[in-house]
Amino acid sequence: MAFDLDLIQRVYSQLPEKIAAARKLLGRPLTQAEKILYAHSYETANKALERGKDYVNFAPDRVAMQDATAQMALLQFMTCGRDKVAVPSTVHCDHLIQAKTGAAEDLATANQVNKEVYDFLSSISNKYGIGFWKPGAGIIHQVVLENYAFPGGMMIGTDSHTPNAGGLGMIAIGVGGADAVDVMAGLPWELKMPKLIGVKLTGKMSGWTSAKDIILKVAGILTVKGGTGAIVEYFGEGAESLSCTGKGTICNMGAEIGATCSLFGYDDKMGDYLRATNREDIAKLADGVKDHLRSDKEVYENPDLFYDQLIEINLSELEPYVNGPFTPDLATPISQMAEAVKQHGWPDAVEVALIGSCTNSSYEDISRSAFIAKNAMKKGLKAKSEFTITPGSEMVRYTIDRDGMLDTFDQMGGIVLANACGPCIGQWARHIDDPSRKNTIVTSFNRNFAKRNDGLSSTHAFVASPEIVTAFAIAGSLSFNPLKDKLKNEAGEEVMLDEPVGFELPPSGFSVEDAGYQAPATDGSKVQVLVSPSSDRLQLLEPFSAWEGTDLHNMKLLIKAFGKCTTDHISMAGPWLKYRGHLDNISNNMLIGALNAFNMESNKVKNQLTGEYGEVPAVQREYKAKGIGSVVVGDENYGEGSSREHAAMEPRHLGVRAIIVKSFARIHETNLKKQGMLALTFADKADYDKVQEDDTIDLMGLTTLEPGSQVTMVLHHKDGTSDNVLLNHTYNNQQIEWFKAGGALNVIRQEFAAQ
Repeated sequence: MAFDLDLIQRVYSQLPEKIAAARKLLGRPLTQAEKILYAHSYETANKALERGKDYVNFAPDRVAMQDATAQMALLQFMTCGRDKVAVPSTVHCDHLIQAKTGAAEDLATANQVNKEVYDFLSSISNKYGIGFWKPGAGIIHQVVLENYAFPGGMMIGTDSHTPNAGGLGMIAIGVGGADAVDVMAGLPWELKMPKLIGVKLTGKMSGWTSAKDIILKVAGILTVKGGTGAIVEYFGEGAESLSCTGKGTICNMGAEIGATCSLFGYDDKMGDYLRATNREDIAKLADGVKDHLRSDKEVYENPDLFYDQLIEINLSELEPYVNGPFTPDLATPISQMAEAVKQHGWPDAVEVALIGSCTNSSYEDISRSAFIAKNAMKKGLKAKSEFTITPGSEMVRYTIDRDGMLDTFDQMGGIVLANACGPCIGQWARHIDDPSRKNTIVTSFNRNFAKRNDGLSSTHAFVASPEIVTAFAIAGSLSFNPLKDKLKNEAGEEVMLDEPVGFELPPSGFSVEDAGYQAPATDGSKVQVLVSPSSDRLQLLEPFSAWEGTDLHNMKLLIKAFGKCTTDHISMAGPWLKYRGHLDNISNNMLIGALNAFNMESNKVKNQLTGEYGEVPAVQREYKAKGIGSVVVGDENYGEGSSREHAAMEPRHLGVRAIIVKSFARIHETNLKKQGMLALTFADKADYDKVQEDDTIDLMGLTTLEPGSQVTMVLHHKDGTSDNVLLNHTYNNQQIEWFKAGGALNVIRQEFAAQ
């Protein structure tokens, strides 16, 4: 039996009429994304919405939150005045489990160490009508795909890889917690109408090539910012040939190109997956409105007329890719990898190979990797690298255990970790003799920024498919190409690994004893939310102050960040995850990973009050104590990566008044706006170079702030000279009200108080 069947029936019953109205409004055929977007408009559109320009209010069908971001989202929600969430919502405990020794021990430790956080999330979910998935149930995106995603639906989730659900034909978008609060409170959710990128897949994959290689190639084409502000739609005969979970892998990692989300049209593979996961009723409903869950045929016939950008990939010619290190868009075909290793001087020895995660932990992924492991042992080979396996959900774990795959990995020398994010997000107790030594790890994860997986800047992390990662584990070498290279076995014989063979879906069906789901109380009015006043991990929130109504003067430059500055640099995960529910404590990691442009060091900035250098949070706390505002300056695509709103809330909490950069990643810019921060960009990117270390800064034009206006930054230099720098913004009228009120949550409180 499916969750939320009534909701899905309602969505499908309204689709034909809403799509017909949108087609009439635009006067042309529609893409799949346009159908879903127009069908989920909060207000009925009365004009064609301009892509990349018009802000639109949407009404998502559901909200999903993982435990690290859910804490802050729900701490905000409990202050807004509602008794229950307005749309189906879930919490998934997947981020706080540290991978150390193995699944059972790590899960037991997590339940003990994180008890107060789990109790808080369980109790607040119970109170407000939110479904709760316990620790060990699995990673949010895999659990959503197995239970909640449905073709033609729309959801938001407080994790950047929420788009994973696009593998089931759903527009699923990663957001910050404040956006989730809007939807859970029954308010419209705002998004700039996305541009559309079409990816036409022709041919069919074979051999070592997998769905992961499609998105690795696309990342190489579009780069980490090429998809910003756009929905990526995949179509063509090649798309039809991919499994549903393979489609999910591609949509999941679309976050790495900055895409709003990615999407596949409803097809037989999706219907098969729905039926395999006990959702026959939804498959039947979807089959009944199939034409409304795909682009119109005219779009497929002439795609260049309907997309802002079109990419074509022939899957018959595609080879496996290895992306990295340090960025997910450095794409190298496997045939060129050995030469690239030599050319760049990357460490060739693969010290750890890791498969699984929310990106690649399907039954198909694991079965293909298990085939390689079994084939290797049959030929006298075992793993030369440390090898870990992270199942995506308890259902997948239970099924692959039943089918003997975990035994295969164990015999090969692999370690099965808990059904959780683990090493993918830095929740990993890495075993290494010298942390400063350059080393290589290879994963089937999605993200590989410096320090991302193990906190070590010396680690070169590469991303590939689970099959290729497993082959690397057996060879122990980054230069190994399983398509043509031989390995020497224990008997001294030269052997080749066979091409991987797997199953899209388990031949004997999925099985699970306890999926780990806890339904909320029917009446939550008597439920008490558990937060200890003395906790160092949970802290009730106080509203941020409203804007004082004047231009801002005499602010200090806190840091001028150089180069890539992701949300991992702004608010690290790993050991800091435990403070995700305590804003003041986690603010001690603010920008400690960012590179200071003036000394090329991290977490070392000049305190303009003393002239001495100190840690970024400590310097900012001193400015705040003295009532002095500050400014952060950044480079291109500032805030790329995770959706974590802590990267916006921490500077807000510590008294930073504005973030001024060359360009923003979408989610982070929205998060800053939601928290009442000024998110501004250089009108002339070259003006970034005018910012000096000892600058005192004024921001002029705030009293006349309106859509399309400019703000003037006055840089008062130490030598008595000054520069006037023009800044742009993308605030609309509603977002300007958030700024004036001190944050979107303050506006929500005012609205509910007035009812």
